Amino acid sequence: MNDTTHFLDITPDVCPLTFVKTKLLLERVPVGAIVTVRLKGAEPLDNVPRAVAAHGHEIISLVPETDSRAPRDPHILTIRKK
Repeated sequence: MNDTTHFLDITPDVCPLTFVKTKLLLERVPVGAIVTVRLKGAEPLDNVPRAVAAHGHEIISLVPETDSRAPRDPHILTIRKK
């Protein structure tokens, strides 16, 4: 298994571009790679993890970057490509 980590910051983007950028990165990395995505906003927090899982990848975690749990604050989504 490949544990290489890849990082993507989509905090300045809006849906559907948030998932499009995430999907493009997932298509470029090898199976087993860990992808860390920094995202914020209610729509990306709901849509990106759901779409990633629907494409068959494993959601390892989705946690706030700081102690705040507000959607307007950045969160970190960690994915394992399947």
